[in-house]
Amino acid sequence: MALHMVLLLLWVCRLHSVVDQDYRDVYTPAIGTITRFPEVREGKCVFPFHYKKGTFYDCVKFNARHEWCSLNKTYEGYWKYCSKEDFAKCMFPFWYRRIIYHECTEDGESFGKKWCSLTQNYNKDKIWKYCD
Repeated sequence: MALHMVLLLLWVCRLHSVVDQDYRDVYTPAIGTITRFPEVREGKCVFPFHYKKGTFYDCVKFNARHEWCSLNKTYEGYWKYCSKEDFAKCMFPFWYRRIIYHECTEDGESFGKKWCSLTQNYNKDKIWKYCD
């Protein structure tokens, strides 16, 4: 009886460890299957990264509880949830219209919130975020 309880306890622990992990689905068209990749807890976010048909310059929230990022330039299933240090940083100096900015600005923002460019040339790339 004790052996049965130990085996049951081991099975429940194993099931919990599998169910508790977060996975991201990746479709592989060449073989027509979906592969499930678990979160990689260590690693550095790569920006920009390509996912599905988009290019992303910051952490995203697709099919997940929290924002996440790719650990490869083109998403290959290696990802992690973003911590505060992982979110994209402002790029200074950056060029907006005909001015070079060395800090966040309210120029061109209709709600009066400060923003910054995530690339050195906002005029060309149009990639930005609100400042903290």
